[in-house]
Amino acid sequence: MKPNTPIERLFNGIVKENPTLVIILGMCPTLAVTTSAMNGIGMGLSTTAVLAMANLFISLLRKIIPDEVRIPAFIVVIASFVTMVDMLMEAYTPALYEQLGIYIPLIVVNCIIFGRAEAYASKNGPVASLFDGIGMGLGFTISITIIGFIRELIGSGAVFGHPIGSLPDYMPSIFVMAPGAFMVLATMIVVRANIINHIEAKRGTRLPVEHTDEPGAQCSGCAFVGSCAGKFQKYEAEFKKEGENK
Repeated sequence: MKPNTPIERLFNGIVKENPTLVIILGMCPTLAVTTSAMNGIGMGLSTTAVLAMANLFISLLRKIIPDEVRIPAFIVVIASFVTMVDMLMEAYTPALYEQLGIYIPLIVVNCIIFGRAEAYASKNGPVASLFDGIGMGLGFTISITIIGFIRELIGSGAVFGHPIGSLPDYMPSIFVMAPGAFMVLATMIVVRANIINHIEAKRGTRLPVEHTDEPGAQCSGCAFVGSCAGKFQKYEAEFKKEGENK
């Protein structure tokens, strides 16, 4: 997949560098507003709109903005689009706007948006930057919607606000509280990491050049880490045995 193409930028934001499950940014709205799937969709799509437009405009202005004032300039651009989104949501989705509350204006200080502006949009062309914002926004939206769906289903027995039946007494209501968000997020990070590692190990894409079978050596983070660790332990036991015999 060629770098900086629209497809590569979308894949990067949704899978490879998912802002919630990989980069671990934007934790404040992730943990605070994901009490329902609808909240996740609303926050995710509003953030996606700001990300895409802010990335596009910052990329277009990247050669004009002096380096000394780039951070204030980025904040002004981001704040302008956040204000637009805030006013549109208040006008057309008042119920969702009330649910999300202060977290809509706080998109201005969301680390995902400022991070992409600084790390990508200020250094790349407008088309790639636009799709980078869309990809990151969709990755954020998908992640927090799933978190909200799980918390809403287990914690209150509903899906998108529609009850699906009464919960048994032993079902934990903790999932609609803050600790439930941490539990679901941590589980999703672990599951996602294991799935990706398994796929990459099957494809052999995680085999680095530093893999070695030399005694006492151990690879880290490659597809053969299990066998390397086993060999390391085997050689370590042999070395200890030789030392004892001497």
